[in-house]
Amino acid sequence: MKNIYDDDEEEEVLDEDLHLDTGKEILSTGNPEIDKKIADGLPLYSMTLIEGENDTGKSVITQQITWGAMKNSFRVDLFTTENTVKSFLNQMESMSLDISQYYAWGYLRVFPLHVVGFDWDEKDMQGILGRLIRHIQQSKAEVIIIDSLTLFSEYASTDMVLTFFTNCKTLVDNGKTILITLHTYAFDEDSLVRIRSTCDAHLVMKKALIGDKYVMVMEVGKVRGARKTTGNLVSFEVHPGYGMKIIPMSFARV
Repeated sequence: MKNIYDDDEEEEVLDEDLHLDTGKEILSTGNPEIDKKIADGLPLYSMTLIEGENDTGKSVITQQITWGAMKNSFRVDLFTTENTVKSFLNQMESMSLDISQYYAWGYLRVFPLHVVGFDWDEKDMQGILGRLIRHIQQSKAEVIIIDSLTLFSEYASTDMVLTFFTNCKTLVDNGKTILITLHTYAFDEDSLVRIRSTCDAHLVMKKALIGDKYVMVMEVGKVRGARKTTGNLVSFEVHPGYGMKIIPMSFARV
């Protein structure tokens, strides 16, 4: 597996016939009920921010979007601080989203970013963010998912993070579709406002109480080019072996 920390490592090249150009201008999640809430899917060549507190379903949504990208023949690079390769593939399988063949064929590449026992500092983090941008720029993947940016915020200044988003926006203008998750608590409100303003789509993950149990809720903050999507809500549970189960929002209390 390629290591993004290596500048000199050559970019892995996939066979051109692995990817079929769908001609579509949206990135479907692969779940019709979720797509309906975000104008049939997220716009291609866009940057999406998915934010929320702990255990609100940020990774679940990115996993669902990964599945949608795979089903539409897009390549995906996933940079994760939340999983190892094995745990990510196992989680996908537990949601009835088996992508092992896509992974084996090279449609999906997973890059774990959390290095246990390594002491980061601001200089190191600036270098890593720079390498990450260069990797995305050189990658054959059309869809890039970073889950999550919270680790970086602990060791990077606000200006470094904002510069990273600006660089991502430039990559979007050059044909990439980028999704970034973060924990809301990791950034002050002023920084969040500036980060949100750079993004084309904004999804907020929350929890809601139904009876005596909590479910996950996705609120659509904005989607570029979509009409009347702001404030749309979709609530769901995740059942091992079954996957996402949509819950009628009328029963939920956020």
